[in-house]
Amino acid sequence: MRPARRECKSMSTTRPFSSNGTKTLPMLPPLAPAFRRVAWLLAGTALVPLMPAFPAHAQDAAGPVLQLPAVDVSARRPLPGTESRRFTPEAGSAATKTDTPVLETPQSVSTITREQLDSRNVQSLQEALSYSAGVRVNTFGFSPRFDDFVIRGFDAVYTGLFRDGLRQAANSFAIFRTEPYGLSAVNVLRGPSSALYGPSTAGGLVNIVTKRPTDTPFGELELQYGTHDRKQAQFDLGGPLGEDGHFAYRLTGLVRDADTQNDSVPDNRLYIAPAFTWRADDRTTLTLLGAYQKDSTGGTVTSHYDPLIGMTRLNSGDPAYNDMNVEHWRLGYELAHQVNDALTLRQNLRFGHVDTDLEYSYIYGISPDGRSALRGAGVRRQQLNTLAVDNQAEWRFGTGPVSHQVMFGLDYLYSSFRSSGGDATDFPSLDLATLNYGTQPYSDPAITLRTAQRQDQLGLYLQDQMRLDNWILTLSGRHDWVETTTRNRAAGSKDTQSDSAWSGRAGLTYVFNNGIAPYVSASSSFIPALGTNSEDGSAYKPITAQQYEAGIKFQPPGRNSLVTASVFHITQQNGIFGDPVSFGFTGQRGEVRSRGFEVEGVADLGRGLKLLASYTYLDAKVTEAEDNTEGQVPSGQPRHLISGWGDYTVTEGPLRGLGFGLGARHIGSSYIDDDNSGGKAKAVTLLDAAIRYDLDAVAPALRGMRVAVNATNLTDKDYYTCAQSYCYWGTGQTVIGSLRYRW
Repeated sequence: MRPARRECKSMSTTRPFSSNGTKTLPMLPPLAPAFRRVAWLLAGTALVPLMPAFPAHAQDAAGPVLQLPAVDVSARRPLPGTESRRFTPEAGSAATKTDTPVLETPQSVSTITREQLDSRNVQSLQEALSYSAGVRVNTFGFSPRFDDFVIRGFDAVYTGLFRDGLRQAANSFAIFRTEPYGLSAVNVLRGPSSALYGPSTAGGLVNIVTKRPTDTPFGELELQYGTHDRKQAQFDLGGPLGEDGHFAYRLTGLVRDADTQNDSVPDNRLYIAPAFTWRADDRTTLTLLGAYQKDSTGGTVTSHYDPLIGMTRLNSGDPAYNDMNVEHWRLGYELAHQVNDALTLRQNLRFGHVDTDLEYSYIYGISPDGRSALRGAGVRRQQLNTLAVDNQAEWRFGTGPVSHQVMFGLDYLYSSFRSSGGDATDFPSLDLATLNYGTQPYSDPAITLRTAQRQDQLGLYLQDQMRLDNWILTLSGRHDWVETTTRNRAAGSKDTQSDSAWSGRAGLTYVFNNGIAPYVSASSSFIPALGTNSEDGSAYKPITAQQYEAGIKFQPPGRNSLVTASVFHITQQNGIFGDPVSFGFTGQRGEVRSRGFEVEGVADLGRGLKLLASYTYLDAKVTEAEDNTEGQVPSGQPRHLISGWGDYTVTEGPLRGLGFGLGARHIGSSYIDDDNSGGKAKAVTLLDAAIRYDLDAVAPALRGMRVAVNATNLTDKDYYTCAQSYCYWGTGQTVIGSLRYRW
């Protein structure tokens, strides 16, 4: 668990400016000697897959001639960028990094397809995950600042978000935000997944998949208007370039100007994401992926919470000093070369940068006479640079009756974080009679916090998927080496910590011919977390976890449906927690156990009917701790989560093109604090809905045009969520109308 974000008071930052005030570009600092050699090795391998794509010069005629066996080059494969227009996924690479059927994967995995995202008009990653088994979103209530989600009882914001198979590093408020319109799918891997992905949270991870170029030309333009004067325009264009099929492009963009349910908190965004694919030949493909995003919202987005009287409608932040501006970009590539029918080489690389400028104010108490609210404020300037690269070699071969699909990989992750800031409790008091928000000037607090942290992580992994008749045995093993250097620039101190760990996964699956596939697995995880212990300033110890899981999957042959049920038991050591009494204090807890049961089903039933449903039972407990939380249930974690979404489109008759969607989300009660002394936040059931109409049913000239209205929390139910002794209002009713033209 991570510290509650009650008043944005943790960690720190620096602006990307040089001493003369001019803006500087982010630069990678020199690597340590050992890691420098590895980085050159990883970067150099990018040339290897391309070499076989070009003809070699013939040998001298006088020399011997080497006769190579003939290679049967198959027909040109389609580009992988086309999004599924179904609710039900077919195959995926998230759990194995190979193209593996869902039934053969010995792990509980969900895929949220593009069709699901469009059906619900998803506006954030939290909304995308809100119908997935095992996932708890919005633990900290309404907040457009972060992609906030928990998997199987363990926080996954900082160590559980991956993009295109590469980890998106994050630290403090320097976090890459996700624009769901730029995604083709969202994969949820439940349970420890370090054996392939390296450092990641005990509960699992979310891998978001970026939109890519396609072989088919297309275009889409959409305008939206909704609650709180939400105005949004978005477009998506792509297709082949030229007639030879070697080049393709895609360009996705969005601009939004919006207020929110908090009067002083906007939700503005600019997003542009170009993508380009070069297919050098039938066996070699290079795809470039880039994006730029700028978000403007509030530093404090909550209302004041008083432990004695509960939730209030008193905005904690003041618009005079309450801004959070985040600018980030990423650039990378995916390179794949099929050497022959048995061997494929791949390299994925991405560089990213986040620049966060945060000013926040907050209420920390009420004056003795009850006439004013006492307030404080803080400032953070933060930068994060990351470089991630993953090299893979996939080899298919047989040993007698056993077929093998072997994946060998070497990856490297670099993260550099700088932070500066300060906090003060002398922000002008709020007059509770006049509510004089925004009328009192205030200057930045003195800068007292200056920290820097760098982390280099190198991982070597091996996986073998062995098949004998209907049996599939999956064995994965990995070793990570991590070096973390933490500098307190204000105190002039430096701390270096080196960590290494093994992680693994073993899974056995039997696939019956009728589409039933039971499985068992054991896996582990390892996280050398970025951050420092607030008590003594030392770097965190690695977080480790182990899981045992058993489940069954059912995918009827010839049917577009999938049902997965699983039971699991996870034990995590050295988890991070926050102290609710001391602002910004974080430490590590001995052991947390999480066990439970999940079931999830998705189906495309035909004739326009699609269904999605899930249920989660979670039993979490702190089993070892040095404080009064031992034996208690971690706060903010409900025991029951239930969700269901149904979608129906009329496919014939006078109402052809008319579609409806209706969903419900039940969130069970959960404890307010980690020692369970403050009671529980009540359970709540929220309704979502959608209605749409394809206008070509009225006039063929309007083919491709669609109008729609989507609503979340349809009944505008008031509710709050709580974690680590603080509570937050949930997201209220949101209604968005849209007009889309697709060609």
